[in-house]
Amino acid sequence: MTSKALAILGATLAAALMAGGATAQTSPPDVKARDIYEKVIAFRTAKGHGQVPRMATYLADTLKAGGVPAADIAMLPSDDTVAMIVRLPAAVGTSAKPILFSAHMDVVDARPEDWTRDPFRLIEEDGYFFGRGTMDNKAGVTALVSTILRLKAEGFKPARDLVFAFIGDEETQMATTRLVAAHDWVKDAEYALNTDAGGGALDPAGKPIIYLVQGAEKTYATFELTVTNPGGHSSRPRGDNAIYDLAAALTRLQAHRFPVMANDLTRAYLGAIGKVTPGEDGAMLTAFAANPQDAKASDYLAGRPEFVGTTRTTCVATMLSGGHAENALPQKATATVNCRIFPDVKVADVQAELVRVVANPAVKFAVLNNPEASPVSEMRPDVMAAITRAVHAHHPGVPIVPYLESGGTDGKVYRIAGIPTFASSGLFTKPTDMFAHGLNERLAVPAFYRGLDHFYRLAKDLGGR
Repeated sequence: MTSKALAILGATLAAALMAGGATAQTSPPDVKARDIYEKVIAFRTAKGHGQVPRMATYLADTLKAGGVPAADIAMLPSDDTVAMIVRLPAAVGTSAKPILFSAHMDVVDARPEDWTRDPFRLIEEDGYFFGRGTMDNKAGVTALVSTILRLKAEGFKPARDLVFAFIGDEETQMATTRLVAAHDWVKDAEYALNTDAGGGALDPAGKPIIYLVQGAEKTYATFELTVTNPGGHSSRPRGDNAIYDLAAALTRLQAHRFPVMANDLTRAYLGAIGKVTPGEDGAMLTAFAANPQDAKASDYLAGRPEFVGTTRTTCVATMLSGGHAENALPQKATATVNCRIFPDVKVADVQAELVRVVANPAVKFAVLNNPEASPVSEMRPDVMAAITRAVHAHHPGVPIVPYLESGGTDGKVYRIAGIPTFASSGLFTKPTDMFAHGLNERLAVPAFYRGLDHFYRLAKDLGGR
């Protein structure tokens, strides 16, 4: 089949698979959006590959062809990457502040030899789109581009400036996010809507059970642990060994749990999840929400990857290197430990705790980069109402709940810059379909098409005020 035929088939299948509530029908914007999605997946926009500027150029050309003036597109370069911002100007005479919409173009890298399918080719199979970035975050990029094109085609004149940011290094330094936050089109934004978090949960049968809106996120901090040693010949082992000392330190860290923590946001979130989750999971979530000091509940949730980050600070080893020759004692061994720190906990206090747990002065700690704590964005009734309308257009009655993000997003940078940020991807997924940053990333076909509609609705609803 031709790519156009595949696009029409994919859109038709998406409409046929949608169940419950109002269903989105296949339309020309959907067909165009699938084509954009396919093209952006093909760009290997991971750090070191230099593909983000090429992708940004493609998006800019697509938007210009759709009627966006070149004067309303700005490129913000940083080293080998770039951010792009696009403005839909308000009608003359408005005093309302801009609204920012954000998505990131870069991805965590994927090695094709490790994947079942080519990670940089959009593959539609068994009701899913496969490829690196299908969920994180090229679905968001596509949704924003599709929204701009639809609004331009309709001749929509917003009541305030709508600014759309496409970030080039969210997965690494977020330097381009800082450039965006400081730009004249953005710096006075009343609030931001981020495509990179939030979303709905489906039960195993595919029934929507809850929709989450991110209003805060944990502090992202990375520590480098290093052990050095004089080394020597491997035929003459010595009592101290850089690799063994580092391994012992990591084993201690693996066994350590940081204290249980909770706030109003996390308790409300876990309580809401508990109400719609069957079995022991639901009972433990409900118990923790009622009493975070319930040891049975907190211990249970500590063993659940999807919930542990909401109950405490977490630190985990993510990278390892050591030694310089197979026949030599290691002179150096290094591990990278990534921490997601609960709000209001200082990075220095976490480091002190790690040093205490390791209990070996030979292990040296260094904080990488410059960790920044992000303030909480208090939920706005107007934004929550618009998100509720957009979600309920397809899933009537689904509960809408704010939550704390265990991961990290551009929202941190926007919040620090004084722009309240709410993440709402519009995507409904099963927990078992979460493969972002991992092998064989995928997104259900219906979720992609509904995500397009979600941001179109939000932009038109909030932009018309």
